[in-house]
Amino acid sequence: MAFTEHTIESAPPAARRSMEAAAKKLGYLPAAVARLATSPQTLDGFLRANALFETTTLSPLAREVLVMTMATRNGCHLCVAMHTAGLTAHGADPDLIAALREGRPLNDAPLEAMRRFVLEVLATTGAVSAEAMEDFLGHGYTRQNALEVVLGIGVYTMSTLANRMTGAPLDERLEPFAWTGHAA
Repeated sequence: MAFTEHTIESAPPAARRSMEAAAKKLGYLPAAVARLATSPQTLDGFLRANALFETTTLSPLAREVLVMTMATRNGCHLCVAMHTAGLTAHGADPDLIAALREGRPLNDAPLEAMRRFVLEVLATTGAVSAEAMEDFLGHGYTRQNALEVVLGIGVYTMSTLANRMTGAPLDERLEPFAWTGHAA
């Protein structure tokens, strides 16, 4: 079930602009983007939805906790490596990164509340209990943040499932951040 790893020139014309934007932003064309270009709409949908997610009122670290929780839960080795690299580049605490990669509780109470809430939203398909919502809100999050979690889950469901389906390989620059864990 091989997916083509497109170049900008070989990709469907509707995917080329998105591929060029991703390559410009990252400094290289990731294999995941090259394979996702098989469906220009899916590639564009992910990039647009991700750009929206990055503008939410969630802190960058809270967003990364959500992404890493999704990546480990869904077994996306590529996403874990990419976001480990990003967290490392931004000077995140190595213990936080290790806990996220291992799917274990975080020492930071608000970030742990985020991790637990993401898992609760997934486990209940959005029908979170009043207690779970109050716990989330009790750690400084808002009802707007709760809905932004839904956006993030949607974006990273798309990413993790597409990367697994296409068999997107780990790009060379991400190899130092490789993950061999399993879905939580």
